[in-house]
Amino acid sequence: VQLQASGGGLVQPGGSLRLSCVASGISINGNTWDWYRQAPGKQREWVATITPGDIPTYTDSVKDRFTISKNNADRTVSLQMNSLKPEDTAVYYCKPRRYNVWGQGTLVTVSS
Repeated sequence: VQLQASGGGLVQPGGSLRLSCVASGISINGNTWDWYRQAPGKQREWVATITPGDIPTYTDSVKDRFTISKNNADRTVSLQMNSLKPEDTAVYYCKPRRYNVWGQGTLVTVSS
């Protein structure tokens, strides 16, 4: 299993970013997928989940701002992030729930 996350960058508060995680060696539709993030000096925290049946769940701090999705044809799990806040600054990781595999993550910096 290999995971390649991308789409991070520097964005102003209120802006948007779309993160993508391309997975190889694993079924997209057959797995539950999680996005996590780790802010500087803090522990890694769970952000969002999408099930094989496309049921999403979110941590309270990102509800109504973030949207998780997956696309089997593109082998991609995505996280659309809107109305970004400085406290969203972190390295973001995608992970298949059943495997202990972490990619390199993608850095999101929200700052004016």
